[in-house]
Parts: sequence; C-alpha cells; structure tokens
Amino acid sequence: MPRWLLLAGVLFLLVAVAVALVHRPSRAERAGDMRGFLQEVTTDVESCSGGVGESLTALRDVQAEHYSSSADVADGISVAQQGAANCSPANNEQIDDLENYQVPESLSSFGLVAVVSDLVRWSAPDAERVQTDVARLLSGTTPQAKASAQAILARDLSTLNAERAAIDSPITKAITALHMHASPPKLAG
Repeated sequence: MPRWLLLAGVLFLLVAVAVALVHRPSRAERAGDMRGFLQEVTTDVESCSGGVGESLTALRDVQAEHYSSSADVADGISVAQQGAANCSPANNEQIDDLENYQVPESLSSFGLVAVVSDLVRWSAPDAERVQTDVARLLSGTTPQAKASAQAILARDLSTLNAERAAIDSPITKAITALHMHASPPKLAG
C-alpha cells in the first residue's frame, strides 16, 4: 500500500473525529432532550409533590372545620406522615432515581444539573419537613403547641417555595430558549 494512501486515510479519520467532537446539537435535538428531561424529573418528583399537596389540603380542611372529627384529624396526620416518608430517597425509588439522574450534555448550558440537585433537596429534606410539620400541627393538643407548629410550618413552607422558585427559573429559561410549549414540574407548596 502506498504511503500517501495510508497518510490520507489517517488524515480522513482525524477530520471525522474532529467533526464529531465539535458537533453542536440542533435546537430540535436540544428540545427533544429537554422534553426527556422534563418527563424524567416530573415522574421522579410527582409522588412526593402529590403528598405535599394532600397534606396541606388535609390541614386546610381540618382547620376550616370541614372535617373536624378526631378521625379526620388522625387521617390528616396519617396522610402527612406517609407523604413525608414518601419524599425520602430511602423510601421512594423515584427520588433515589432523581439523585442519580444525568442531565443530557446538550442541555449543560442551562444549568439543569443544579436543578436536579435542587429537586432532590426540595423533596428531601424540604418537602419531608413540611409534611412532618403538618402532622405536628394536627397533633398539637395545646394552643401553644399549635402556635409553635404553625410558625415552624410557615418557615418551612417559605423554604419550600424559595426552592421551587430556584428550580422553576432555569427550567423556564431553557423552555423559552428552545421555543417549547412546556412547563416545569408541578411542585406543591
């Protein structure tokens, strides 16, 4: 084989590798990756978020005296305790999956790796804490205990809501940049 042919083959291979390395995904490819990202994180966090919503609804119903029997209070406490347990990575495989989720490389410029970490933190410990607070508030037997639990719940809800804002902002920016019709995961609070 002539030496020039071998050299041309190596040069062709190097050019092909260089082109592959500098390939920049199209907006359509990035939008597809973003849809996959949204589907994955929404699926992983929805059971925890649903529990937060159910716990807060149970609390509001009891406080509004729509359902004020001791059985309804006990049911509300149970909902909140189960919801808190369901936000723990140790008890929920989906939250555990979220901890290990790898954001597609094509989306790295949007800061979504930090969003995944924030979603995990939103779930555990923030959403867990809010639901534990709901159970504590519903369990309160004295006005002082209830007032203390209400103050702690308000503080922890504020933390949960701030975390949601930190999550929604980069996701919304990515959706806008990719001209998509989508929304961030629904996070109760």
